[in-house]
Amino acid sequence: MALLQESKALVGLLLLLCMTLEVSSHSRHMQYAPPNVTRLTDLFSPVSITQDFSTFFGGSNIKFLNNGTYANLALDKSSGSGLASKNKYYYGFFSAAIKLPAGLSSGVVVAFYMSNADTYPHNHDEIDIELLGHDQRNDWVLQTNVYANGSVSTGREEKFYLWFDPTQQHHYYSIIWNSHHIVFLVDNVPVREFVHNSAFSSVYPSKAMSLYATIWDGSEWATHGGKYPVNYKYAPFVVSLAEMEMSGCIYNPSAASCSNKAGPSSLDPVEGQEFVKLSKDQSVAMDWARRKLMFYSYCNDRPRFKVLPPECKQM
Repeated sequence: MALLQESKALVGLLLLLCMTLEVSSHSRHMQYAPPNVTRLTDLFSPVSITQDFSTFFGGSNIKFLNNGTYANLALDKSSGSGLASKNKYYYGFFSAAIKLPAGLSSGVVVAFYMSNADTYPHNHDEIDIELLGHDQRNDWVLQTNVYANGSVSTGREEKFYLWFDPTQQHHYYSIIWNSHHIVFLVDNVPVREFVHNSAFSSVYPSKAMSLYATIWDGSEWATHGGKYPVNYKYAPFVVSLAEMEMSGCIYNPSAASCSNKAGPSSLDPVEGQEFVKLSKDQSVAMDWARRKLMFYSYCNDRPRFKVLPPECKQM
């Protein structure tokens, strides 16, 4: 009898431990409140997804809602799906409010990024926001990356935990790209700045790019070589997109310059101190994000790089 009671107590303790671990996994989102920053997303008007984007792939897994102001992209056994902007842009502000799939999502990759690989397959530029369904937990991870002139051999990845549950509601994921710097923002909080330095300008994206939003199976790439592949028992995985913002220099290949729907523009159509350099509040917020939430930076990866990329010395 005593042995039975002891066994029951042990089972109860194990259940409590499992519940504690599960709560701990989800409570990561509740540990931090971000600093206050300027809401750059309030400065621009959303575009029509149906008018400004076309199907990139997986058309049957794309659904437009609310007169084209929302789009749902799905991943199932048959295919992922994606949208591509109809125009190419040279510099600007690009943003989307994204709600990620809930539940077990290992191997699922949601990407909001800029690329010109279609035009320059061997010499392309890329600015990536990638949201990775992480391992066997229900946490999502944010990865940012920058490629220039086809330099994919030198990945410039940085990875962050999020301070909220990205599956409960839409959150803003944004990119500033101009002649001064590239800034990655989450809910208007800068998490990374990649400065344009003339001393190594070849590593800075310099050619017009399209904007993409996709969901796809990244099992082999995103989960330690396929250790935690997508479990299609939980499919379809659906990501919701809203408030897509594109304010940039629209590229015209037949002209020497580009144009902006809002009127005449220079190569840096998004101007003002908010975009030329980080404000004091933004710098404080970025320092907070990097201290509290960043868990990988290529600039700290000595085993990977015998000689660190040149920009790492400036960071």
